[in-house]
Amino acid sequence: MASDELRDRDAAPYEQITYSVADRIATISLDRPETRNGYTLRMADELVDAFDRADSDDDVRVVVFTGAGDHFCAGLDLSAGEMALIAEKAQKAAAGEFVEEPAGRCSMRIFAMDKPVIAAIRGAAVGAGATIVLPADYRLLATDARFGFVFSRRGIFAEGASTWFLPRLVGMGCALDWLISGRAFDAPEALAAGLAHSVHEPDQLLPKAYQLAKAIVDRTAPVSVAVIRRMVYRMSTLESPVPVHLLDSRLMSDRIGSPDAIEGFDAFLTRRDPVFPGRVGKDLPAYLPSHDPWREGAPAVLGEDPSLPEQSPSP
Repeated sequence: MASDELRDRDAAPYEQITYSVADRIATISLDRPETRNGYTLRMADELVDAFDRADSDDDVRVVVFTGAGDHFCAGLDLSAGEMALIAEKAQKAAAGEFVEEPAGRCSMRIFAMDKPVIAAIRGAAVGAGATIVLPADYRLLATDARFGFVFSRRGIFAEGASTWFLPRLVGMGCALDWLISGRAFDAPEALAAGLAHSVHEPDQLLPKAYQLAKAIVDRTAPVSVAVIRRMVYRMSTLESPVPVHLLDSRLMSDRIGSPDAIEGFDAFLTRRDPVFPGRVGKDLPAYLPSHDPWREGAPAVLGEDPSLPEQSPSP
């Protein structure tokens, strides 16, 4: 959950990120270029709040996630002030209080999105900078992008739920190589492994990201996209396709006569761009699998720890 001081956005504007909306596309940008967008606890708070904001706004269809300057994110800010805050969090954890890992806070919020997220990455994407983009639906890279899952080289453990996301994107062998060795790798290797969807010259990276975002806005139904995103994450890991088929069948029965479906078929037949009336905020099927990681993961894993929050912000 975002910090309380972020709740009144007019009174407390973001300090370490920027947020803007144009043409139904929200842009969330890390904004500490002087530190190569070093990741902080404050940044984690602001990112969770910004993704909440985009997800709850029916006028937003797509999020472009990027960083100011020549680098996406060079990892954790190692300044004395930030390390003191982290040490304070560690003391609370040692005393038995549950403390969410900060990169994972962003990863989990993107995972829970009902809007597609396009990460546009140039320069360094290291540590937290490598993990927080794994739940994005698309990762577009500049030719100068360079990744590093460097945790083993710092004597710490992989964060951002990367041991769950990364093998699903690139396969077990590649994920183990990158995570165990902690070595840096470039955009061509990321593209070849399936981590990236495309690679572009740095000055073309954002235009290509917005071009993709506009295509999604113009041609897809927001409710369909949200349902598909949940289905892929929630159903593709099941051992059998039978539950998926059963849910598919119910969804199809409910959807075939909907205003969105009527509009989609009519637009196809008349060769025009569709204007879908459905809205994610009110038209998602009530029986759809939950997309809240707290309700479906953490309490069970951690033994129903009473210090856990009841739930994170619902998308």
